[in-house]
Amino acid sequence: MVQIQARSTLAAVSLFAGLFAKAQGISLEVSSNGGNASSSLLYGFMFEDINHSGDGGIYGQLLQNNGLQGSNPDLTAWGKVGDATIAVDSNNPLSSAIPHSLRLDVPKGADGSVGVTNSGYWGIPVDGNDFQTYFWIKGALDGNVTARLVGNGTGIEYASTSIPVSANDKEFTYIEATIPTTKAPDGNVYYELSVDGSEIAGGSLYFGLVQLFPQTYKSRRNGLRPQLANALESIKGSFLRFPGGNNLEGANEGRRWKWNETIGPVEDRPGRQGLDEYFYWCEDMNLSPILGVWDGFSLESGGSTPITGDALKPYVEDVLNELEYVLGDSSTKYGALRVANGRKDPWPLTMVEIGNEDMLGGGCDSYAERFTAFYDAIHEAYPKLTLIASTEDPSCLPSSMPEGAWVDYHDYNTPDGLVGQFNFFDNLDRSLPYFIGEWAQKGVDWPIMQGSVAEAVFMIGIERNSDVVKMAAYAPLLQLTNSTQWTPNLIAFTQSPSMVIETSSYFVQQIFSANRGDTIREITSDSQFGPVYWVASNTDDTYYVKLANYGSKTETVSVKIAGSTKAKLTVVANNDANAANTDTETLVAPVDSELSGKDGEFSLTLPAWSAAVLVAN
Repeated sequence: MVQIQARSTLAAVSLFAGLFAKAQGISLEVSSNGGNASSSLLYGFMFEDINHSGDGGIYGQLLQNNGLQGSNPDLTAWGKVGDATIAVDSNNPLSSAIPHSLRLDVPKGADGSVGVTNSGYWGIPVDGNDFQTYFWIKGALDGNVTARLVGNGTGIEYASTSIPVSANDKEFTYIEATIPTTKAPDGNVYYELSVDGSEIAGGSLYFGLVQLFPQTYKSRRNGLRPQLANALESIKGSFLRFPGGNNLEGANEGRRWKWNETIGPVEDRPGRQGLDEYFYWCEDMNLSPILGVWDGFSLESGGSTPITGDALKPYVEDVLNELEYVLGDSSTKYGALRVANGRKDPWPLTMVEIGNEDMLGGGCDSYAERFTAFYDAIHEAYPKLTLIASTEDPSCLPSSMPEGAWVDYHDYNTPDGLVGQFNFFDNLDRSLPYFIGEWAQKGVDWPIMQGSVAEAVFMIGIERNSDVVKMAAYAPLLQLTNSTQWTPNLIAFTQSPSMVIETSSYFVQQIFSANRGDTIREITSDSQFGPVYWVASNTDDTYYVKLANYGSKTETVSVKIAGSTKAKLTVVANNDANAANTDTETLVAPVDSELSGKDGEFSLTLPAWSAAVLVAN
């Protein structure tokens, strides 16, 4: 059977029997005409602070529990040095947002070093570059504070610097210092601040919001950890959806993500990643920001009661204030606040998602009302913004969606289930654009090769329909191996300096995202889809053919692209369907090869359980 594969409106024409095609391999011919435009945003990222993705992960600050925040602050990750005791202190708050400090009590007659330690998030990765430490200190001290990074159990010193400090017991004094380091072999390292005990014997010191940063991605203040940021940059994504997910909703209204508590100096923030920092992340990686806004519903255990009617109005107003902060100029109240916080120009926001997964937990019945309230207010104030509903379920949406609105579709599925969704998007209403805000294989601890190839099949289905499927984001994005709430994840990491674990799914995302054209082209084939799947696109004279072999046998394929003489083939494969890259072994990696074409025809072999990209020109 011959099929012209771009999307369902591209006709299929039968030429000869599939059995003959199987015996001879699969033949594909890519047309230079016809097809449909492909979304320029197609692949990107969804981020929320799960699995220590943010704190302890991509956020550069390395100390755990450094602000002693939360409803029941304790001494998690903190320890003492020498003849001293430590405690959480509420009588000497750093600020209204940071109402607790770390008290160091030193007995009379003390001698030698006394101080505090922090074990980080199950260790601290010391990579040999200069680190920065920042902290506030209160107490009678006119001397030196020593900051060190020390091997836990070995006592090996990887960094030490002496910081002159003149502090008093009336107010907090801000200190910052550079700490040169030597590289540690693993992440089994702790941070230490100490003083000469004889200088404060019989007294106390108070430490507020102690911070430790490595060199950050793009040298951004309060920025990202470069190892993880570089791994994401290599995917060459086009957008970032933030701040999540369930992180946006919170367990209840009081614990929702509150934008106005994430801006300004960090000592004035009660927690969570910052709104401006998300936008800087987008700017530094050339990503289009997708801002999620709270819409009156929290996904509590057992369901919650959505906020509706007049009670919703203050929350609609809060979103308008947030958008004024993001988009307003200095003549506006909140635009001027953004300028005061260091960002003169408005952020280049073009897309806003209203809520998160409102089809779940009792949110569906009221979502049409809540979506409409937010949509109408936002659209009136900012008519150029693209507004996205948090579900595609028709039973949750208004009976008639506003023109220009998008919907968000989520799909966590088994490998076979993802392959079964290959043609799901073929016959959608082209007037209602789709955002696949979360999707991935499920049911395993680590992405396995069969699942990663199933994801490739699903992505081929997306790309064939990328006139209507505008964006897709694998989720969750990041996972600290020591503390994980959801598996599998795209990138795992430890606290060693060589911390990044690139999974098989990561490599599939990377080769598909980094190689895409602006137009999906027709493909004439002598074979039906399955177990091999394909899609082609081009930009000018460069053609991209993506292939997936969702099967346990090797498949041969010939690809004809008129005028092309050379090509690069990148293959991600393992003949074991359960092969996975983990924190103990690496079994999957991309393999590149150069191909020469005769009369524009390239012959290639697809191993069992493989995803591949052919780039020809």
